[in-house]
Amino acid sequence: MPRLIKMTLLACCLWPTLSCAAENNYAENQAALAVVDELVASEDFSREELIAVFSDASRQDSIIEAMNRPAEKTKPWYEYREIFLNDKRAEQGVEFYMQHRETLERAESEMGVPAEIIVSIIGVETYYGRIAGSYRVIDALSTLAFDYPRRSEFFTKELKNYLMLTRDQQMDPLSLKGSYAGAMGYGQFMPSSYRNYAIDFDGDGLADIWKNPVDAIGSVANYFKAHGWTEGGQVVLPARAESAVLDEMLSRGRDLKPRFTVGEFIAAGLVPEGGADHSAEAIGIKFELADGVEYWLGLHNFYVITRYNHSAMYAMSVYQLSQRIAAGVEG
Repeated sequence: MPRLIKMTLLACCLWPTLSCAAENNYAENQAALAVVDELVASEDFSREELIAVFSDASRQDSIIEAMNRPAEKTKPWYEYREIFLNDKRAEQGVEFYMQHRETLERAESEMGVPAEIIVSIIGVETYYGRIAGSYRVIDALSTLAFDYPRRSEFFTKELKNYLMLTRDQQMDPLSLKGSYAGAMGYGQFMPSSYRNYAIDFDGDGLADIWKNPVDAIGSVANYFKAHGWTEGGQVVLPARAESAVLDEMLSRGRDLKPRFTVGEFIAAGLVPEGGADHSAEAIGIKFELADGVEYWLGLHNFYVITRYNHSAMYAMSVYQLSQRIAAGVEG
């Protein structure tokens, strides 16, 4: 049994007034015990070790408050983009690129994902690893699985994935930190994404996306490859509205899967600036500016970026930041 878990069990036995017995832990929570039962039965976990983990996990009200706050994606585009498209983030992106250039170019060569896109994702998510989250992942996922009914099913699944990945990777489930939603590491992978896409890119036997930028870079590239990134493909095209654009042709919310071809958009009056394959599928995007609107056509690779975060504004920020980073590297 891992030493830390032994210590946790000893603490629970000898000092019942400590956090193990506090009202906000999950040792006697019925939903948590159901997770324990499932993992013991289906994944051959130790019941004793899981109870020790949930005895230490604690409800964090600040996490629930954060989940209930409006996200930045509710801002209009002209405000949202200022969060990510600034000189400091672009300059530090160039620095990160130059520092890890060999790894980035290897990832691009092996997986077909541009180095600047990989860097931009890490820059948007965690400011190149500087701001990766200060919550214990076990607290975040337990709080949201057991005390946030609106998303309980999703976060219960992520909690189970987290417990499996920490066991498989021989990590201490009580020590890893991440965002208030349980996202982890340079690229802010949820546990299920970690188990599906995180890779050991430096050959040391461990897929460490928390402290190892080499593994983080390889893992982000692998995520994009697995979601169908087309090597050399265009991402997005500026467009102009030559007539009133039908609302049903514009993507909104989480409805970001391409449903029309570029040719159909042209016929409807949304015309790309520059050359474009009329048979390519795209999404129509309308962004609010301080003094008007702008239109874009997002192609397949744009859709792939939205698979990382289901937001057209997020994907556009990643793309435009990547272009500034690439220009800075070339300059």
